[in-house]
Amino acid sequence: MKLCTFLLDGRPQAGLVMADGLINLSQALGPALSAHQPMIDLITHWATLGPQVAALAQQPASAAPRVPLVPRELLAPIPRPGKTLAIGLNYLEHVQERIVGESRTVPEHQIWFPKLANAINPPYADIVLPRVSTRTDYEAEMVAVIGQRCKHVAPERAHEVVFGYAVGNDVSVRDWQKRTSQWTLGKCFDTHAPFGPWITTADEVGDAHALEMKGWVNGELRQHSNTRLMMHNVWAQIALISQAMTLEPGDVIFTGTCSGVGAAFDPPKFLRDGDVVRVEIEKLGAIEARCVQEA
Repeated sequence: MKLCTFLLDGRPQAGLVMADGLINLSQALGPALSAHQPMIDLITHWATLGPQVAALAQQPASAAPRVPLVPRELLAPIPRPGKTLAIGLNYLEHVQERIVGESRTVPEHQIWFPKLANAINPPYADIVLPRVSTRTDYEAEMVAVIGQRCKHVAPERAHEVVFGYAVGNDVSVRDWQKRTSQWTLGKCFDTHAPFGPWITTADEVGDAHALEMKGWVNGELRQHSNTRLMMHNVWAQIALISQAMTLEPGDVIFTGTCSGVGAAFDPPKFLRDGDVVRVEIEKLGAIEARCVQEA
């Protein structure tokens, strides 16, 4: 199933994506979903609500009315995750691509940083280019969404705690990112963590480590890889970070980018006002955003 969050009369609603529109789950499931974070409620209580959602999917439109799917009305599937974490340098091809002024080797340990709440952005909303930098970059990534409260998860059981997957763009302000050994500021500018367009549940995705991933800027294919090329797959990522912190339903993990980022071109191809960035992942859909200069 594909589950989204969309705006209706200015309020977030959980939706089930169908071929002919959306089923409004916030309306259909009533008080089971809160007005504030309906998707987190849906994920948290999926064992009970999942069969009800599956039953709605089997009903004709006359019994389960559809609302139009309007891309610009889609929010990030989880507009306010409790935690959003991202792994760096997780594809060998990205580690090895030549970037002026850098000498990189394969990290000894997984590299993690947060994407703070202000960075979360809808899948088709504008990406704001900060006026304090001219080195804003794109990073096509698969996103994993946690489905259960968990701690100290063994790698062989990590698949049990993943609710589903989405498409993400780990937008990065390179000069701010590289000022210090801590990447947080350069990774957390406003609007710099768009993801969506919906969550595709893990059972529908199947093997999450066999998906084609592509990224375009203004129609030019810049990034093209496969999730099987991660150095640390999703199970290894969850196993590590769950040693440090309890993961909760609705937590979001950006799982790393491949080669082809703007900083690796000669000369670099950083994002400019009016550029359109599109990220597409097999089975998960696509997100697309126009870049706008900060006022």
